[in-house]
Amino acid sequence: MNTGYSECKVYEKKNLEGEDLRFEEASHLFELPLPVIGRIADVIRKRRCGELVTFVVDRNISYTNRCVSRCKFCAFYAKNNEESYVLSKEEIIIKIKEAVDVGAMQILIQGGLNPEIGIEWCEDLFSAIKREFPDVQLHSLSPPEIYFLAKNESMSIRETLDRLREAGLDSLPGGGAEILCDRVRKVISPDKISADGWLEVMEIAHGLRMKTTATMMFGHIERDEDVMEHLFRIRDLQNKTKGFTAFIPWTFQPKNTGLYEIIKEPVPVTRYLQVLAISRIVLHPVRNIQASWLTQDFDVAKLALVFGANDFGGTILEENVVTAAGKEHKPARVEDIVKAVESVGRPVAQRNTGYELLRL
Repeated sequence: MNTGYSECKVYEKKNLEGEDLRFEEASHLFELPLPVIGRIADVIRKRRCGELVTFVVDRNISYTNRCVSRCKFCAFYAKNNEESYVLSKEEIIIKIKEAVDVGAMQILIQGGLNPEIGIEWCEDLFSAIKREFPDVQLHSLSPPEIYFLAKNESMSIRETLDRLREAGLDSLPGGGAEILCDRVRKVISPDKISADGWLEVMEIAHGLRMKTTATMMFGHIERDEDVMEHLFRIRDLQNKTKGFTAFIPWTFQPKNTGLYEIIKEPVPVTRYLQVLAISRIVLHPVRNIQASWLTQDFDVAKLALVFGANDFGGTILEENVVTAAGKEHKPARVEDIVKAVESVGRPVAQRNTGYELLRL
């Protein structure tokens, strides 16, 4: 099939009219030149989101590194008892205060699948945080953590989420999705939640009117068809629940992981931009597509803004998981993000977790 103006318009039209692409039709996007899919994604972004680029001031707190899953793509989990830790409530409160003092609105608390941590520990922590910082949005605990917690407590996922929400949990991050294809998951994370399990947690959360984000970690052993399966499963759940606020594709960082022997380097920038643009084109029900400056750095994140992204992510005052895999991390200042976005001629505004604008 030759790439022409009419073909591009078909993809644009179907997205903007809310029509699902067929799998074969969507998979053909991988065959198109990068500038072509970038143009399609950018047109869709302009029509759906306008020119404004948003960001959030946030901190990612890793409350424990003990994890029974020991995924092959992860360099963060403790290899032995001497390396393992669990942050105390007091330590976490101090970290949040440091973040709030510089304007943070969102706190992401995630960790390993630690069998020593029960739901009462989480309830006590979330309640204490909300008493101290009532305006902070707790965007915390990924689906694998929720699933693991429910199983260990012999509770349903719904009851687990209900209790955590009562304690102060506001929304769920999309961590642990990796690739929503069990062929891939059986290799890179065989002891973790299945693709169906991840989607089940998210659907139940959406049913409880809890908003969530969705992610995809690619650049390891996945094939194009696995990426498309992931996107279709996110799209189909979003069509049903409307509970995802954003989609964040990011690239696997191989250093220090169990996959390093077969994957020495992250995928090139062109692959990142390709998958980002295709995500925008396929995911018509998801309004916000987030650039990943954490894995790509600022220059590529600015490029992402013309490949379908309308959000620059967070300032990320702290991050431990990607950095454990060898990616250097320096928190972004608000003025750094504003300067980066304005340098490509786009307006910029601070938002909260729910994508409500706070400051232009």
